[in-house]
Amino acid sequence: MHHNDSANARAWTRRELLGNGLVMASAAMAMPMFLQRSAFALPGPDLGSIPGVPDDRILVVIQMGGGNDGLNTVAPVGYDAYHRLRPSIRITKQQGITLEDRYSDIALHPALEGLKEMYDSGLMSVVQGVGYPNPNRSHFKSMDIWHTADTTGTGDGWIGRYYDSECCGFGAGESGRAPRQAANQPQARTETVYPPVAIGREAPLAMQGRQTKPVAFETPDLFRWTGEQIHDSLHDPYQKLVRRDPAQAEGNVSSNAEFLMRTSLDAQVSSDKIRQAVAERSLVEYPNSPLASQLSMIAKMIRAGMKTRVYYATHGGFDTHAGQGGANGRHANLLRQFATAVRAFYQDLGQQGNDGRVLTMQFSEFGRRVAQNASGGTDHGTAAPMMLFGPMVNAGVLNPHPSMDNLDGGDLKYTVDFRTVYAGVLDDWMKTDSKTVLEGRYKAAPVIRKL
Repeated sequence: MHHNDSANARAWTRRELLGNGLVMASAAMAMPMFLQRSAFALPGPDLGSIPGVPDDRILVVIQMGGGNDGLNTVAPVGYDAYHRLRPSIRITKQQGITLEDRYSDIALHPALEGLKEMYDSGLMSVVQGVGYPNPNRSHFKSMDIWHTADTTGTGDGWIGRYYDSECCGFGAGESGRAPRQAANQPQARTETVYPPVAIGREAPLAMQGRQTKPVAFETPDLFRWTGEQIHDSLHDPYQKLVRRDPAQAEGNVSSNAEFLMRTSLDAQVSSDKIRQAVAERSLVEYPNSPLASQLSMIAKMIRAGMKTRVYYATHGGFDTHAGQGGANGRHANLLRQFATAVRAFYQDLGQQGNDGRVLTMQFSEFGRRVAQNASGGTDHGTAAPMMLFGPMVNAGVLNPHPSMDNLDGGDLKYTVDFRTVYAGVLDDWMKTDSKTVLEGRYKAAPVIRKL
């Protein structure tokens, strides 16, 4: 069930506003007074005070943008069809990293050597053949489907709905049941609660709810008000404006105006804490890659004690239509960056003592076709594996590889609906009602061990 037309219209307005992230604090100086007043009259989510919701649990999402070739990531090295259809880009059994005896027909890409230690330590799980009915091979549409957890690719983001359902009074879905919330719980802002954080140029659709406003930035230096660089005299008036006492608020304004001003102030409050956190040195040495830089910043924010529940990182470049390579090449380099970044991230979290708090989930919008193309690459396909990391995961390979003989027009047939993985994360890790968040009932995949 989806929101009505007016709600969708509001969501679209917010989505456009959020498209380039929430680097909006600098707009406050130019905003009319009625907008400035509105922000302090709005209720703020108090995620730390909701009974039954664990405050200490964090989800980190890593998006592999472009359609990662799952068939070379977790390679079906024991299947003749795989070697026959990929003569120049296949991973041989000798090259691959064997995971366990019962699944000797698959192997990790050799560039994922950095993950083998995590796998052997029980910190990694692999779900094979993940997809959805009637797959869409458009990057944009398929990504929208994954972000909204809806096969039409419309509506709010699933992470945004998680935030909304826990704190903002939205997300009852078909059941008509109100989201979990403490009886007589005041909605007034009593402490600083940080919104979901995405590292990148844009806030992904997945994090955008009806009330939730994600923070997105590429570097913390850009995530700040820059008026003081124009003239020192702007510092004091600006600080007075954004730190006014809530009792000074008065008047009513439209919902979009409320949204705009509250977005600005949330950005200002968050930017101070984020820039302080990211200025610290990492506890471990991270490799030199964009993903490693993102995960390093996330680790620093976690170490600083930020109350953010969900972080989002993006690792792009996986649209390998040509020159993909097998054990070496462009795809191998991307996988190596992924493996070494995730390994460093959990080494960092371990030194902090925070590794047990952080679940990391990787996904891509689709896999690639089984057969290689004439350019030594792969075209858009369907099902692919997902990986999850952390001490709380149900470690190991959780299910068999999809059939390599019973294909759907040259593509793998999915065997696991991605929404069941989301349901497992929501129900068993975030301790929320996945039916409310996903707006439908999906049996939770056993990705989290019984704690």
